[in-house]
Amino acid sequence: MESITINSDVENLKVVETVVDTLSKKLGIPDEVYGKILISTVEAVNNAILHGNKGDIKKIVKVDFAADGNFFNVTVTDEGEGFEYGNLPDPTDPKNIENLHGRGVFLMRNLSDEIEFNESGNEVKMQFRY
Repeated sequence: MESITINSDVENLKVVETVVDTLSKKLGIPDEVYGKILISTVEAVNNAILHGNKGDIKKIVKVDFAADGNFFNVTVTDEGEGFEYGNLPDPTDPKNIENLHGRGVFLMRNLSDEIEFNESGNEVKMQFRY
């Protein structure tokens, strides 16, 4: 449906937000689902920029959007080495409550209907039912 490629600069999150807004309106996605898509996508892209590409402006983040029936799919890929997505601390654990990091993947997992990381951890696919 649509693909965008941005440099690893958090200022480019605005571009991602605009595309999510435009596509959600075009598809008639309900506000509740739109909010889940927006938060999850911005978190995924922010993680790709800061953690995946380490803020290296020369590296890119690719975001693919696709709609299939009643499903909206978002795939975010960075040029980083990836991470061990199955080995993240639980942000709801009392010893992690004060941590400023570690909530993005938790939010993405809880807001999307399905989520899948590639083997190396530098790509995430999220699916939202609407």
